[in-house]
Amino acid sequence: MRYHITIALLLLVAALCVIPVLGQEKYQGGSPQISAYIAGTNEFSPGQDATITVVIQNSGTAAVMFINQGTLPQADLPTTAKLVTVGLSSGGAPINITTGTQTLGDIQSPGITSASFSATITSDANLGSYTLPLTVQYSYLSNSLANQPTSDQVQSVYTPVTVTIPLNITIEPVVQIDVLDAEASGLAVGTEGYINLTIQNTGYQDGTQATVQILQHGASAIIPTDDSVYIGDFPRGGIVTCLYKVAVSSDAQQQTYPVDVEVTYTNSDGNTVTSAIDTVGIPVAAKLSFAVISPPAVITQGSSSVIDVVYQNTGAITANNAEARLSTYGPLSSADTLAYLGDIPPGGNVTAHYAISVASDAAPGTYPLNTEVRYRDALDNSQVSDTFTANVQVNALPPASPLVLIVEIFIVAMVIVAAGYYVVVVRKKR
Repeated sequence: MRYHITIALLLLVAALCVIPVLGQEKYQGGSPQISAYIAGTNEFSPGQDATITVVIQNSGTAAVMFINQGTLPQADLPTTAKLVTVGLSSGGAPINITTGTQTLGDIQSPGITSASFSATITSDANLGSYTLPLTVQYSYLSNSLANQPTSDQVQSVYTPVTVTIPLNITIEPVVQIDVLDAEASGLAVGTEGYINLTIQNTGYQDGTQATVQILQHGASAIIPTDDSVYIGDFPRGGIVTCLYKVAVSSDAQQQTYPVDVEVTYTNSDGNTVTSAIDTVGIPVAAKLSFAVISPPAVITQGSSSVIDVVYQNTGAITANNAEARLSTYGPLSSADTLAYLGDIPPGGNVTAHYAISVASDAAPGTYPLNTEVRYRDALDNSQVSDTFTANVQVNALPPASPLVLIVEIFIVAMVIVAAGYYVVVVRKKR
């Protein structure tokens, strides 16, 4: 048995001895051949935000292939573009490139990859064709194997390369809008009102069957409720005025909020197109508020009286069809707690009248009574102000003076005398 194993091992060793040494294939000459083009459309319009996608292709070929070049494999092919970076610039074109240089790694041949660049066409861009330079940087294996002996050692030499590839874009005519004026009417926190916009077509295209739309800008507190106005023809240089209904969120603040404006129209080719958005700021006033500006009304213990309370609109919009409510408590009471105020402009004052009764045992002092104002906004929606205070001063019943006391005693005495006389006379007659 051992004899057979020994024979088999000897035959295996002999076979290995006659196998030829396998050489590694290596390449001489050739280099990466880099080209690039814009994927998709290369037509843009003034004011447009665009994403320019560039396709980068390597089509390099090796010149000569060597075989039996040692036993070590070649690290890289001379046609592989190593550590590729690409950068796109405006080259004087009316476009702002916001994406910087990008790293793409290695691109073998044949090989293809892509890079996307964010850009904005300037709003005043002139029509025409423009060239954007694409800068591509890489390195490649450039050593010559012709001068290297067949061995297990390969000396690698890499050469850096920078190439600039022109990419063509076209800026075409479109309707471009510019909001010349924006006026807010009746806009305060939590209310509905109007926005009046004056818009001009500053582009190079005449629009037909045009509709001007306003859109909520992100999470802006201004929310359109009537968001489109049909204007028909919108020629180059034309100016239109559009009125919109909007609502203001109840958690908004007194500040300016953005609104987006765009125009949908039919262009000269008969296609329906939407313009680039123009964003405009709309001022929003604080929530409508009121204050009592009259001094505390004075009432005496145990009496009833009509008090006057003067309300002032301290907000920035008109309170339409306003009415006030006064809440009484404790020793103060009233069967007439509502007062109609009418329309109160910003800064306007209105006097309300309330019938108030005070208990005779009421403690003298100042009583703060809650009051509020209900009103209608510009779109006839019912709104209620925050609660605020109207003060009432309760005074003690003044003590009677000596003269008053004497008069009162005299009157009582006269009543008693009269009653006695009456009794005496009646008895005599009987």
